[in-house]
Amino acid sequence: MDPEKMVVNVPGGFNVYVERHRFDSSFETVILVNGALATTTSFSQTVKYLKEHFNVILYDLPYAGQSKQHNDLNTFLTKDDEVQILSYLIDRFAPEYLMSISWGGVAGLLALARQPKSIKKAIIGSFSPVLNKPMMDYISRAEALLEAQDQLGAADLLNSTVGKYLPRLLKVYNHRYLTSLPVSDCAQVAFHIRQVISLDASSYIEKLASIKIPVLFGNGQLDEYTTGSDVRMMARFIDDCSFVTLENTGHFLDLESKRSWNEARRVAFNFLLDGAESRKHHEHLLAGTAGSFEPSFAAAS
Repeated sequence: MDPEKMVVNVPGGFNVYVERHRFDSSFETVILVNGALATTTSFSQTVKYLKEHFNVILYDLPYAGQSKQHNDLNTFLTKDDEVQILSYLIDRFAPEYLMSISWGGVAGLLALARQPKSIKKAIIGSFSPVLNKPMMDYISRAEALLEAQDQLGAADLLNSTVGKYLPRLLKVYNHRYLTSLPVSDCAQVAFHIRQVISLDASSYIEKLASIKIPVLFGNGQLDEYTTGSDVRMMARFIDDCSFVTLENTGHFLDLESKRSWNEARRVAFNFLLDGAESRKHHEHLLAGTAGSFEPSFAAAS
């Protein structure tokens, strides 16, 4: 079934492309939050398993994907803008669950701190409040390359660092996507990176104490950039949080292999579904009827 596609005018005068996947009228809904360079297509594999039990909402930020053509941006999009956009979409579509990836976790968590009425649980993937040495090295080099409009160098950097465990086909797509970025997009991403570097965790992390719903943090065992050990400091701020490490998986979680896709699927359903549905899903896996993994889309985060 094709998704319902629309362009939504949101606070700040931005227009946001939204895809609404309604797989079953009885299903609850998950809203997915992208990382820095990702678009709705980056969640194709996630939608493949979520559709078994959930409806899904995807969106592109104003400077990215299919939102870009609907905006005449003469300024950079800030983190506050991202939070405002996400909060507006949550209020409008009333999803029951939120899932984010990578630096989409900042906007996701700050939106949750506003205590949206509809959200019951959230999964924050590949996120850490700590900018450790490997992450600082990666984003500093990425900023310099983008400032120099060296898209080729930025693509090679992505594929050799946070994307090093991706299948070859996805690395090709990453390379094609990044090398075709216009200068204006490079400037926006460089600005995003400067925000990340200057983001003082203490300036936003205490706000997260107002999050009262269950939050699951999921990180790849092989991810040296957002590590499972660093993210555990979130337990000091969010009362109802838990942590899971996906074995033999890097930063991109369900994109890296069929095994990591199945593991991400299992973790998501165990956390989001009620007990009876979760047991039913586990039996489904044991029967060997899990969906297929096909790396057939671009992925950049």
